Amino acid sequence: MRELLEAALSPQSLTITDDSHKHAGHAGSRHGQGHFGVDIVSAAFAGKFPAARHRLVYAALGEMLQTDIHALSIRARTPAEAA
Repeated sequence: MRELLEAALSPQSLTITDDSHKHAGHAGSRHGQGHFGVDIVSAAFAGKFPAARHRLVYAALGEMLQTDIHALSIRARTPAEAA
């Protein structure tokens, strides 16, 4: 996940949390998919509304959204917003 996001969005800051343990027994977790949180700061988000920023993250993660990720919480900010 980290490599994909770094390659696509060149973040200044990237924190990924695995919250899967909080959802034990949940439908997605039974199939090996996890619950994750992404806090990402990237200049690629400049001038974009939140939905567009999320689409950039989804596009970067590609196939992982089908195979490894059941739920994803995203906090996507520009460097100016993070300062």
